Amino acid sequence: MWIILELFRSYQPATPWPFAERNSSASEAFFALTKRHGGTYVLMRNDRTALTLKCPACSRATPHRFLYIKNGCDIFQCRNCGLGRTEASSFDPLAYYDDGYFSGRQSDGYADYRGAEPVLRREFARTVEFIQRRKPQGYLLEIGCAYGFFLDEARRAGFEVSGIEPAEAAAAHAGDLDLNVVCGLLSEATLNSFGTLDVIVLLDVIEHLPDPQEALALFADHLRPDGIIVLTTGDFGSLAARSTGAHWRLMTPPQHLWFFNRDSIASLAHSVGLCVESSDHPWKFVPFSLIAFQVGRMLGRRIAASPSGNRFAIPVNLFDAMRVVLSKAPPYRDTSLP
Repeated sequence: MWIILELFRSYQPATPWPFAERNSSASEAFFALTKRHGGTYVLMRNDRTALTLKCPACSRATPHRFLYIKNGCDIFQCRNCGLGRTEASSFDPLAYYDDGYFSGRQSDGYADYRGAEPVLRREFARTVEFIQRRKPQGYLLEIGCAYGFFLDEARRAGFEVSGIEPAEAAAAHAGDLDLNVVCGLLSEATLNSFGTLDVIVLLDVIEHLPDPQEALALFADHLRPDGIIVLTTGDFGSLAARSTGAHWRLMTPPQHLWFFNRDSIASLAHSVGLCVESSDHPWKFVPFSLIAFQVGRMLGRRIAASPSGNRFAIPVNLFDAMRVVLSKAPPYRDTSLP
């Protein structure tokens, strides 16, 4: 409960419009926005600028509203499906997701990923059990597999496993566990090397991908007819996200590029021939060191991980993170025909 209190205590209203924060005139700000986003300027009734951007969930250009600025990035939201998006001037994922991302040297990364291995493995084993209730065995691919802890638990449970990981040190550690892990970014060529798949897993990854629609389309192409995709991501429509705004714990651009709610993830899946089998907000056992690290970040303090903090886990559920299972949509059948 104290975590929830700290989250809401740290909340302050976000800057309602970027002009004041950037200390520029309205005309300069408008020019920068239209030049950066390639959007269409529309004078709304509230006299605020609206942009028309291509929404990957809606598969078309839709009106977007400006929400706020976070970490120097503009955050917009599709007025049609509610998908949030980060507009950053530049972002290099290979440079960003290095060993420091997993060892507390980046404020929006992990406190000590390797040090919390026992706790993480217990949580990953629970995720494997969840998957096995739907798909007991088969070929499993994890996108963004980090140090390979989840893949190793899945292998122990009987799955044939492979992974993709951009961070060199993390991918090397997964290789030391004798796991088949490709170091690099997601690509069609890499997926082709794995062949057809029974299970594709993205644990807090889809929000990092530059084009989630293209990624899901690739996954659908490589998924067996009875295969599933299991993903976790923040719920932008949750009470916590809506109440805390720019100070939401998962509002961490530029590493988080997309902010989904249930409607937008369903629309995104539908756009590539997938459907939502289930979605929920599961409880999660989180290392105490990571909780302290994230709370410290929101309060503007750096709290280093400790061995004791890595050993203990706390069940957490702010109902702002969702777990979604996707499958291939059944082919359309016209029941009016004989």
